[in-house]
Amino acid sequence: MNGVGEIDLIKYAQQQRATPRKLGGFAVVILLHVLMVYGLVTGSAHRVVEAVRQPLMTKIIQEVKPPDQPPPPPPPKLAPPPPPYIPLPEIQVRQAPTATNAITQVTNTKPVEAPPPAPPAPPAPKHDPVHVAPVASASSCQKPEYPSISRRMEETGTVVLSLLIDLDGKVIDSKVSQSSGHNRLDEAARQALSLCNFKPGTVDGKPEQAWAQIRYTWTLN
Repeated sequence: MNGVGEIDLIKYAQQQRATPRKLGGFAVVILLHVLMVYGLVTGSAHRVVEAVRQPLMTKIIQEVKPPDQPPPPPPPKLAPPPPPYIPLPEIQVRQAPTATNAITQVTNTKPVEAPPPAPPAPPAPKHDPVHVAPVASASSCQKPEYPSISRRMEETGTVVLSLLIDLDGKVIDSKVSQSSGHNRLDEAARQALSLCNFKPGTVDGKPEQAWAQIRYTWTLN
């Protein structure tokens, strides 16, 4: 019991010492509430809040630039150089000599007039070209051979052949212009007389190709 009693006394003593502290704390709290009420009534608290709410003023300090240097002076304008001097060539003007004694002799004789030019010669009269027909050389022609069948059948008649003579007198083409009435006689005459040589035809003395006609008569002698 003694131990328990001592403990209780100690707690009571501690409580008695803590009581003034608690009372002081309560007093401070009550004082703060009174100040807050007073501030609300008088508006000072509002001013405090306004003061707190005012924005902070900031100021930007610009960088100090060095003073601008004056621009360099413009380059001096130089006058263009004068054009090169080219001396003009010297031209010597010579005067024509004055004619002296231009008329050396005066006569009353009328000068002889030159005869008028002769009229052009009249053109040569035109004439038709002269054609000369080819002529067969009799010594170069062989007599056509009578066909044996035509002889037995006593075929006769006259055939006319047209022969084209070249510049050298040779026959280059042949045809029957008039028949004898018998084909065997016509063909035999054409083959034989195409071997003849001719004197070529001419035009104004110049040889040219031309047609010549030969008449041959078949008879039974």
